[in-house]
Amino acid sequence: MLFMLAIRLQRVGRKNDPSFRVIVADSKLKPKTGNVLEVLGSYNARMGKPVINLDRAKHWMSVGAKASGTVHNLLVDLKAVSGKKINVLGKKTPIVKEAPAEEAKATVAVAEAVAVAPVVAEEAAEEVVAETVEETPKAE
Repeated sequence: MLFMLAIRLQRVGRKNDPSFRVIVADSKLKPKTGNVLEVLGSYNARMGKPVINLDRAKHWMSVGAKASGTVHNLLVDLKAVSGKKINVLGKKTPIVKEAPAEEAKATVAVAEAVAVAPVVAEEAAEEVVAETVEETPKAE
């Protein structure tokens, strides 16, 4: 059975008191299942410093386990992994201010077309009425 290993966090804290275990598990399984290969340490988010067995973490990474973004950043802080930290927060989408101006131009163009349409329709109706009047024979 071939599976990807992940070094990631498993939440074990109470409500409003986050603390985590650093675990090695199959990447396809959810962390709460309890099917972990090894517990590498712990991290209390409110207190700060993580307690991680760095030798075992390096061993698992040499075997092919991938660290999650947050665990990678923790290992960089502990100087176990060289490199830069990873931005684990998503990017904000920029607010586009030009779109409303383009929509306003399109709305004005549609409004002008709608305003012109009744005039064109009235002229066409008058022509049809004039043609029918000319074609009808006068009663004498």
